[in-house]
Amino acid sequence: MKLYQAVAILLLVISFASAGKLQRTTSSSTWQRDLIEWRVSHAAELKKPDGWFALVGLEWLQPGDNTFGSAADNRIHLPASAPSQLGVLHLENNNVTLLPPTGGFPPDLLIDGKPAQPRPLPTGIDSDKDNPRLTIGSLQMYVIKRAERFGLRIKDSNSAALQGFHGLKWFAPDEKYRLTARWIPYDPPKTTMLSTLIGTTYAQPVPGAAEFTLYGKHYRLEPVIEDPNEGKLFFIIRDTTSKSTTYGACRFLYTPYPSKGLKQAGELVLDFNRLENPPCAYTTFATCPLPPAGNRLPIPIPAGEKRYHD
Repeated sequence: MKLYQAVAILLLVISFASAGKLQRTTSSSTWQRDLIEWRVSHAAELKKPDGWFALVGLEWLQPGDNTFGSAADNRIHLPASAPSQLGVLHLENNNVTLLPPTGGFPPDLLIDGKPAQPRPLPTGIDSDKDNPRLTIGSLQMYVIKRAERFGLRIKDSNSAALQGFHGLKWFAPDEKYRLTARWIPYDPPKTTMLSTLIGTTYAQPVPGAAEFTLYGKHYRLEPVIEDPNEGKLFFIIRDTTSKSTTYGACRFLYTPYPSKGLKQAGELVLDFNRLENPPCAYTTFATCPLPPAGNRLPIPIPAGEKRYHD
């Protein structure tokens, strides 16, 4: 081979190697940028006027009339900024109805943006996002159902937690904890019963399992479908860092659907750098699910969100 041909081949090899290294570097840089942007967005969601840091109360309803307002003689006591008598939540036959107090509703009490009127307050089975919102001043309230119990969730855009927000704590980004898992669909899908911190249980569909390798060993996690309309898998996970640096009960991980959908074998990216705390890590008024037995990993995953209260 002539010298110039050998030099040309060498330069071509170097060029391809450099291009591959540049592509990997660019890909890593893009991943870190996307991760940081997601973390900023996640914190912003929590800090919204109706986000989890605004949650100031959860009052369980008794059968019959449950008066609510700031006055001491109410069954449910609201912050002092609320009117003394706001309304009555009547619980009967597994339904909650909003009724006016003596003298009528305050004129600035709204339900989904409209002046308050006597009406039923329906509750979602698996989601609270469509439950009617009662608003007045800095307060937002809505009725929730957990198992056979009904409660009034109370949020305040002037809450002490919002005013004292000091930022979320994260492990440094580490690509070692961004894994490609094997998706194993269940045919038919199964159902799991999730327990919660308040002692209730509820059923959720499990479409399959994600198998992955970490620290040289194989593990399996099962997600549930929290909301079929969102196209996401919801993993509730606990690992051994819960004893020291991460929230003790669990952490959450949301992922897109697998590469070939839920019903076919495929691949799924598990980026543990996106592990996030459940709402109960920030407030005692949340009703968080706990991880099923198979999602309690016997290994540390020092990635994602750390404890907020430390």
